Amino acid sequence: MAEISTIARPYAVAAFNLASETKSLAKWSEMLGFAAAVANDAQMQAYIQDPKVVASNLQNTFLKVCGDNLNEQGQNLIKVLVEYNRMSILPAITSAFEELKAQAEGVLDAQIIAAAKPSAAEVKDLVKRLEVKFGKKIEANVSVDAELIGGMKIIVGDTVIDASVKGQLQNLAYTLSA
Repeated sequence: MAEISTIARPYAVAAFNLASETKSLAKWSEMLGFAAAVANDAQMQAYIQDPKVVASNLQNTFLKVCGDNLNEQGQNLIKVLVEYNRMSILPAITSAFEELKAQAEGVLDAQIIAAAKPSAAEVKDLVKRLEVKFGKKIEANVSVDAELIGGMKIIVGDTVIDASVKGQLQNLAYTLSA
């Protein structure tokens, strides 16, 4: 069976292209986010996965729950997903769409994991330095992990910058054992 992301990507690309043409990336982002939240609801997931539910009933129920949060194109996407039994990949479509949107806008997500909560000024300074390093706007998500002992770990895309005490100790242990 194909990976979910492989199946979701063409839908996300189509939605992204339509959103780009109509200059409505933000609106599509909102619509897909709302629809994915509805699809992720436990009761809705059970309803989507119930083989006894007829496609037309699923479509009508889902669109009724979404209400005015979906425009005509958004409703058409839901209709296609229901028709081809792909409602379960809606969250993956949303994720892929957001990646395409961020890439088009020149924005990278950075995960900053610190041993102790950094101040707002420290985060701002770090974000500025990351923007210079990567040449793109950075949106930071800061979290705290006391297991790092000290320092921080920064993840931007495929790049990991581990400046934590825990990481340094692991590197030292690896070097000594080699």
